[in-house]
Amino acid sequence: MSNNFLARQSGSKLLRGGVEWLDKQAAMASTPGNESVSALLAEIKRGNRDAENRLMELTYAELRRVARRQLASERANHTLQPTALVNEAYLKLMAGDMVWENRNHFLASAATAMRNILVDSARARKAAKRGGARHQVTLGDGLAVADALSVDILDLEEQLKEMRSFDPRSERLIEMRYYGGLSINQAAQVLGISERTAKRDFEAAFRWLRSRLEKSGPGPHP
Repeated sequence: MSNNFLARQSGSKLLRGGVEWLDKQAAMASTPGNESVSALLAEIKRGNRDAENRLMELTYAELRRVARRQLASERANHTLQPTALVNEAYLKLMAGDMVWENRNHFLASAATAMRNILVDSARARKAAKRGGARHQVTLGDGLAVADALSVDILDLEEQLKEMRSFDPRSERLIEMRYYGGLSINQAAQVLGISERTAKRDFEAAFRWLRSRLEKSGPGPHP
């Protein structure tokens, strides 16, 4: 794909515009009359390479918001920055052969990409430190901040993989909510289930995950 947009975001516009520019992009993306993500995804499916850059422009602010929240939850020092995380995730998405149906499916795929990048980064740091400091992140259920946990990201990954072995749908719900910032309604649409079912399954999955992680992690985050 063309990297023109990514190159521009690494330059003066993003660095000088900061949050104000990102807020403007988010507002433009929600303005009636602008291209929809679904329409651009259809163009990409037809081989329109220019649509890839337009898609990035339309979703960049939202993806960066998710990346900032994700990196802000990390308890240990990290080398990734939100811009780098978004750019790397987007490049992975465009390099694959997945066909997205709509905006929510695209954001769900972005959640998977960000998860893989963050886990790989944590593994690389652990290997470099030869089993040194644990890489802590804050895991919240999206329902009550008081229920947040400070956990090791690799412990979280291990438990999510175990969950996938017996309940892949719930594992996907956790991934979309935690790594992608999708709402219960958005996640339900991706999975093709009712919002009520998604909420019930997510709450049960989070209780299971919390129970497992409390045994290996440092406990509730103040």
